[in-house]
Amino acid sequence: MDSNLDLQFMFSNLMLICNLGTSWFNQCKTEKQKRTSQNIHFNLRVYNLPRSASRVIYPISTPSRNAMEGGKPTLPLVYQAVQALYHDPDPAGKERASVWLGELQRSMYAWEISDQLLQLKQDVESCYFAAQTMKMKIQTSFYELPPETHTSLRDSLLSHIQNLKDLSPIIVTQLALAIADLALQMASWKGCVHTLIEKYSNDVSSMPFLIEILTVLPEEVHSRSLRIGANRRSEIIEDLAYYSTTVVTLLVTCAEKSGHDEKMFIKVFRCLGSWFNLGVLDNNFMASNQLLMILFQVLQRDETSTNLHEAASDCVCSALYAIENLAVHMPLAMQLFQGVLSLETAYHMAVAREDLDKVLNYCRIFTELSETFLEMTVRTPGQGMGDLRTLELLLICAGHPQYEVVEISFNFWYRLGENLYKMNDPELHRVFKPYIQRLLHSLARHCQLDPDHEGVPEDTDDFGEFRMRVSDLVKDVIFLVGSMECFSQLYSTLKEGNPPWEVTEAVLFIMAAIAKSIDPENNPTLTEVLEQVVLLPETVHIAVRYTSIELVGEMSEVIDRNPCMLDPVLNFLMKGLREKPLASVAAKAIHNICSVCRDHMAQHFQGLLNIARSLDSFALSTDAAVGLLKGTALVLARLPLEKIAECLNDLCAVQVMALRKLLAQDSSSGKLSDPTVWLDRLAVIFRHTNPIVENGQTHPCQKVIQEIWPVLSETLNAHQNDNRIVERCCRCLRFAVRCVGKGSASLLQPLVTQMVSVYQVYPHSCFLYLGSILVDEYGMEEGCRQGLLDMLQALCMPTFQLLEQPNGLRNHPDTVDDLFRLVTRYQFCASQIALWVSNDRSPIPPFYPDEHTDASHSERRGGYFGRDTVVEVLQVGACLVLLVVSSARVMLICSLCFSYLSICHPSAEECKQVCWAIREFTRLYR
Repeated sequence: MDSNLDLQFMFSNLMLICNLGTSWFNQCKTEKQKRTSQNIHFNLRVYNLPRSASRVIYPISTPSRNAMEGGKPTLPLVYQAVQALYHDPDPAGKERASVWLGELQRSMYAWEISDQLLQLKQDVESCYFAAQTMKMKIQTSFYELPPETHTSLRDSLLSHIQNLKDLSPIIVTQLALAIADLALQMASWKGCVHTLIEKYSNDVSSMPFLIEILTVLPEEVHSRSLRIGANRRSEIIEDLAYYSTTVVTLLVTCAEKSGHDEKMFIKVFRCLGSWFNLGVLDNNFMASNQLLMILFQVLQRDETSTNLHEAASDCVCSALYAIENLAVHMPLAMQLFQGVLSLETAYHMAVAREDLDKVLNYCRIFTELSETFLEMTVRTPGQGMGDLRTLELLLICAGHPQYEVVEISFNFWYRLGENLYKMNDPELHRVFKPYIQRLLHSLARHCQLDPDHEGVPEDTDDFGEFRMRVSDLVKDVIFLVGSMECFSQLYSTLKEGNPPWEVTEAVLFIMAAIAKSIDPENNPTLTEVLEQVVLLPETVHIAVRYTSIELVGEMSEVIDRNPCMLDPVLNFLMKGLREKPLASVAAKAIHNICSVCRDHMAQHFQGLLNIARSLDSFALSTDAAVGLLKGTALVLARLPLEKIAECLNDLCAVQVMALRKLLAQDSSSGKLSDPTVWLDRLAVIFRHTNPIVENGQTHPCQKVIQEIWPVLSETLNAHQNDNRIVERCCRCLRFAVRCVGKGSASLLQPLVTQMVSVYQVYPHSCFLYLGSILVDEYGMEEGCRQGLLDMLQALCMPTFQLLEQPNGLRNHPDTVDDLFRLVTRYQFCASQIALWVSNDRSPIPPFYPDEHTDASHSERRGGYFGRDTVVEVLQVGACLVLLVVSSARVMLICSLCFSYLSICHPSAEECKQVCWAIREFTRLYR
């Protein structure tokens, strides 16, 4: 029943929570305090409400902030709204109720109405709404209440939680959170823990909600929802530490008196874990405390239920995390260490009973133990707290048939490898080597596909993601074993035996993970493996062929050292390229080989060109197709200069012809087709065609790019209203410009003209980014400076108009980012350009300071700036912080560029005041 209610509340409150706007957080505190003059009372008289919810029209005005302007709503109306939120079959009715109740929660009336609904105890829904509202008001709007009402609010909440303790656990939790948040903010409530324990500890019926309050109280100390300062938090932590032994004593008493009450044990363990997490429990007191013994007894018992076992496991993990500073917590650390080691037998019992939930819990505990004692294990392996039995426990878990169990321990193995790598001690490596060897053996077994698996291994399902994590882990710890030694051992298992296909595939997968970490120089084993892999018959399982192709791609450096293997390897990969399931992985392998073996692949460029021409005849993913073109472009750059132009033209021809065909179809049919595939392919070709050109030589790609420009220009014009396609066009042009550098000078005039023309109508931010590339390439060229300055002025006007719109800065962060990039490129690359012009010609005001000008003259020039404007501009995104130091001057120019006289308060007339504004902003992103 409780779980169903939880789901119902979660679903029904979703709309209500979504409609709780954040704007009310920013309202002026003093303005709200004026409204606190209303008398707020708690525990008022009870109203009789109807049980059935009739249909009601809620007085919601269009601007929802005015929904409560009609005055305090009646309780029957609130009750009907709550009923509609949970039970109205009409979604529109639910939405109206949600909006209206959200406005009620933001109003001052919520305090009194929530209190009355809780006192009424009409039904679960209304009580839950009231409890949630009370918690939210205390968390976010506690300052609305005058100090003299705090005591009555506390007494009222304690009364409510006692009266409603049997209604629903989730209501008790909400009220417990409200009481905890009140205690943390109510400075006058001294010794709240002692007060609560003294008041309720003798009443058995009150014990559940008392423990609930004591559970959430430490959890809320570091809650970001509470507006309490660091000093208050420190005071609270000291107070809780003082009463921590009292709390633990209470929990021991509860555990002893609860008998076989499983729910009470769960509450006790949750509460103890919460206090462990806060880190205030006395080390010596806990080391000898009976509750610790009860905790491990519960974990050792075979008949412990799943829920209780999980609560106990969570508590032990919290305790282990809390004692990570072993020097301070040595007595407790010893007890926990021995207690966890005693759970090995219980783990084996859980495995025998096939209780996966308990097995996962034990593995979590073993992993937390190993992470806590990691430093001791590395520094003094096998001695004292560096006992290597912790690793044995993890390797036992690695032997479990379910891969989810060993996956829990991955973070420990990562950290162990990182620590040992930093220490770089061969003696230590020898100590841990056998453990890593056993781990790798277990991982290879876990990576095996099912014997009845059909097709290639999946990368996107849970098991595929697990294999990727295994691959990463193997790469991080393989240095402890030795890459070549491990590789040879794995190869021996394939060479000497006749394993099933799934074992072969898993071994090849691990070999692929470590292939790149092996020195390929004069290594006969690597060459032998490569020779055997490319000779695999097509009759083997397709998953084996798939992983073999991956292995070949990872051995590209071996191929580079043994060019005689290039032809058989390419023949092997071409077979895979022609088969749909293997095409993408084969393309990736060819890409890897092209990236490493550029010089050797130059003789095979014609073959690569043929593949590129018929790219769409292969069943390739988009990334695989782009990767093949990237590899082809990398090889193209190694051809003789006199051949590059013709080969580049052939490589681009397919994409250009496709773009022309699309443009012709669009003009005849009137419907626009998507050219992004071809634009992306051209972009990757331009990006990676980077031949070495000596000074004075004409760039071999210059002519080809000039010939392609008209097609790109026409594509840009045809799709100028589509931001996604325009971005792809600009990206393609950007790499084209970068490819030939100043060799693209002939394109500068038409390109800038078209950019400015389209930007006037469709201000896509990518034009600003492209403009910054042009400034970077041509900013120091004397003949280009004036044209680039004209481009800046032409692009600024529509940009400022866009940013002047309501919330323009926040709605267009990419525009702000790209504008700043453009201006900073001017600052660094074209520093001699005069940025300031007269106010009647440009929206950019003069900025060069005149130290001899008085404030009044500065005001007439508009050469001042307000703190609010600067901060507003800076708050657009954290990326702007990066520009504060090096480009503060340029940023302030931008801040002046949009109606600064109308939105700035002219308070900052000195650089010092602006620096203070910037410093305040940067504090937000520490």
